Amino acid sequence: MNPTTITIVSFGLFDRKLLEKISEAVAREYNCTVVIKDAYVDISIYFDPVRRQYNGDKLLKLVDNMQFDESFKVIGLFNVDIFIPILTYIFGQAQLSGRSGIASMYRLSNDRYGIANDNDILLERFKKEVIHELGHLLGLIHCYTPTCVMRSSTYVEDIDQKEAQLCVKCKEVWEAKL
Repeated sequence: MNPTTITIVSFGLFDRKLLEKISEAVAREYNCTVVIKDAYVDISIYFDPVRRQYNGDKLLKLVDNMQFDESFKVIGLFNVDIFIPILTYIFGQAQLSGRSGIASMYRLSNDRYGIANDNDILLERFKKEVIHELGHLLGLIHCYTPTCVMRSSTYVEDIDQKEAQLCVKCKEVWEAKL
């Protein structure tokens, strides 16, 4: 296990350039090595037919059970609608100071909200969500600084208001944990 390597696991047909751009943003923000892996797993068993969504708790457990010897943190990327029992939907989920997290691109696209699709906005939102969930894995809690990537996001508009970086305070907290 390398304490400076994060593995991004793609569960789906993501454009390779998109994965590389997310990887670069993560590497830059957390000053680490990022490895991209593809996973071919039937996730249909995690689908809840009543909610017509995928159970985020179970997807998180799936990712957590995967072994990547070179990594100290792992985040699974999905493009399905995910939920946890207490919320209607989520963009991602991670165990605070844990090993694994998940993020989904499904609800980040403008076309879900009746607006013209914009791939640049979609990429920015997804980068922010991945960096946010990895922040939790690295021990960071939600921040109240409006532009901090660690600010909680209930709606895509919340994500749009944030930067793809940690604020000064969160960066200090994270660096102190190193």
